[in-house]
Amino acid sequence: MGWERVRLEFARGVSVRFADRDEALRQVERVAERGTRFPVVVYGPEGCGKTALFRQAVEILKSHGYGVVYVNPAASVKDEKVVSTEDVKEIVGATVGLLEPAAATLAEKAFELVSRLLSVKRRVAVILDEVFQAVGPERAEVYVKALLDAIEYPSARYESFVAIIGSSEGTTRARVARHSWATIRVLWNMAREGFKELYDQIPGPGLDFDSAWRLTGGNPRYLAMLYEHGWDAGSLVEEVVSARRLKAFASRLTPLQLEALSEAVEDPDRLLEYLKRGEPSIERLVDSLVELNLVAEIPDRGYGWLDKAPPEKDPSLGIGRFYAWQTPIHREAVRRALSGVHERA
Repeated sequence: MGWERVRLEFARGVSVRFADRDEALRQVERVAERGTRFPVVVYGPEGCGKTALFRQAVEILKSHGYGVVYVNPAASVKDEKVVSTEDVKEIVGATVGLLEPAAATLAEKAFELVSRLLSVKRRVAVILDEVFQAVGPERAEVYVKALLDAIEYPSARYESFVAIIGSSEGTTRARVARHSWATIRVLWNMAREGFKELYDQIPGPGLDFDSAWRLTGGNPRYLAMLYEHGWDAGSLVEEVVSARRLKAFASRLTPLQLEALSEAVEDPDRLLEYLKRGEPSIERLVDSLVELNLVAEIPDRGYGWLDKAPPEKDPSLGIGRFYAWQTPIHREAVRRALSGVHERA
């Protein structure tokens, strides 16, 4: 193994060593060895660790001789919007420029980058993080097809090419999957053992591990948010309620939608039972829950996972066989929003 685990910013003033994800790293190694015939599109709950995995993937691909560019139009820090290996920094600078482009512009620049990189490098890897958010979910499938065209009809001959796209936009998965333009993989929150490895790196945690696990379900971003909230879970839940305007969302639901959502808080698979009734209002409810990054549809656990799949069913974490709350904090935020509706009824 010619690479080391990277250090990443976990929270303000706290950095951690990349933890766990051994199966995902093995899959990245295999991709590095043979390249990608189709773009690999990675879906997963927001904050589950896709970005951290991609930053680690940069190092793995670099060790295999790739010129690597990682693009994240949604990054809050300018220096993290575009990260590249040293051998292609000059090309990246000439393509992206010194100014900070708008998110959509940066996402579109990726294709120009691919063309320029292939003109000077025989082994090229491009990792595009949250670009669907930048270009708009309605353009996700067009974007994937354009990247596939770059692989199939390159501007220059290459030895190996790797294209990876990451997204928490669960609403785009069906659109992308209906074409044979991409290989789709799903990443879930960290498994308990790996999450403990991350938790142990936090200086002076103010919450015992079992409580942190029950609250976050292994989601590293929400662990970081708990840390930044002084381990006050209540205030974090209120932030989620406020940021996603869940009280207003709940107040607009029909009686049937309220009934289905109240039952889904206890068991997310109840959503499927209601969907089987063929009620359009329930379909709209489920679409909204996915679009708001509250609930995720769980694909077959036997195939298509980039790392360990979630357990078959874990009521304590809000995980069902077919649907799951992205974290227990998301479930609690919805529960709190619903309680306000019931109080006013």
